Amino acid sequence: MSVLSPSRDGRRRPTAAPSARTAPSGRARRPGPRVGRPGAWWALPALVFFGAFAVLPMGLVVYLSFTEWGGLGTPRFIGAQNWTRLAGDPAMHRAVVLTLVLSVSSWAVQTPIALLLGVWAAGRQRNRAVLSALFFVPLLLSSAAVAIIWRALLDPNFGPLAQIGPLIGMPGLDVLSDGTAAFGVIVFVTAWQFIPLHMLLYQGGARQIPASLYQAAQIDGAGRLRAFWHITLPQLRNTITTSSVLMVVGSLTYFDTVLIMTGGGPGTDTTIVPYLMYRVGFESYQYGYASAIAFTLVVVATAASLVMVRLTGFGAMRSTREGM
Repeated sequence: MSVLSPSRDGRRRPTAAPSARTAPSGRARRPGPRVGRPGAWWALPALVFFGAFAVLPMGLVVYLSFTEWGGLGTPRFIGAQNWTRLAGDPAMHRAVVLTLVLSVSSWAVQTPIALLLGVWAAGRQRNRAVLSALFFVPLLLSSAAVAIIWRALLDPNFGPLAQIGPLIGMPGLDVLSDGTAAFGVIVFVTAWQFIPLHMLLYQGGARQIPASLYQAAQIDGAGRLRAFWHITLPQLRNTITTSSVLMVVGSLTYFDTVLIMTGGGPGTDTTIVPYLMYRVGFESYQYGYASAIAFTLVVVATAASLVMVRLTGFGAMRSTREGM
C-alpha cells in the first residue's frame, strides 16, 4: 500500500506505507532463540564410541595379561607370570629389535621420497595431475592385496624374478628365502604402498606456503635448492612431524604384510612384535601371554608418538606464518 506525500516542487509522489510487520520504533525487538554453549554432552557420542571400542577392549587385554587362557573356559589368574616371561623371552627381545629397525628404516626410506614427491606435486608442472593420480593408486589397495601381488611378482618359479635371475647369473633367485633380503622387501613393499599417503600430506602443506617467500628469495638471488632448504623445509616442520608420527606408529602394525609375504621367516628374521603376538595367541593359544605382548605394543606406540611430538615442539602448534 502507498500514500501520497508532498515533495519540494509541490507535487505529490507515492511513498511506501509502513509495513504492518515492522515493530514500532519505541518497542524493543524480541530476541531470537539462544544457541546453547558447547558442553560435555556434545562429546558424549564420541566418548561412548571411544569407550566401547578402545577403553573397554584395552581393559580386557590388561586383565587377560594377568591370566592363563587358551580361548575356552574361564581365564585363570596367574599374577605377573606373563610379564615376567615377557621380560626374559629371547623371541620377544629379537622381535622388538626387528620392529624398531623396521620403524627406523621405513621412516628413513619413506620420508625423503614422500617429501620430494609432495613438493613436486604442489607445483604446476605439465601432466602433474595425471602423474599424481597414478602415484596415489597403491594406497587404494588393501595391504593384503599388495602383499599378494608382490609375493607373486617375487615368486622364484613363476614370477618375473624367475626370468630376471638367469640374466644376471643367479638362476632360481629367491629373495624371500634370505633373511636380510626378505626384511628389505618388507621395507620396500610398505614404502611402495604408503608413500602416496604422506606425499598427499606434503602436497597440501606445500600449497599453504605463501608465494611471496619464494619471490623474495628469488629477488635475493637464492636458487631452488636454497629456497627448498631455507623456506620449504622450515614451513613444513609441522607436516613432517605429523607424517613421521603416522609413519612410525603405522610401521608397528605391519602384520598382514609380514604374514602373507614371509610368514615371519626365514626362521625369525622378519618376526616383528605384531606377528609374534599373532603366533603366540592364534597358533599356540596362549591368549594371556599374547595380551601382554599386545599391551606392550600399544604402550610403545603411544610413547613413541608422545616423544616425537614433545621433541619436535608440535604440541605448541606455533604458526609457521607468524609475522606475515
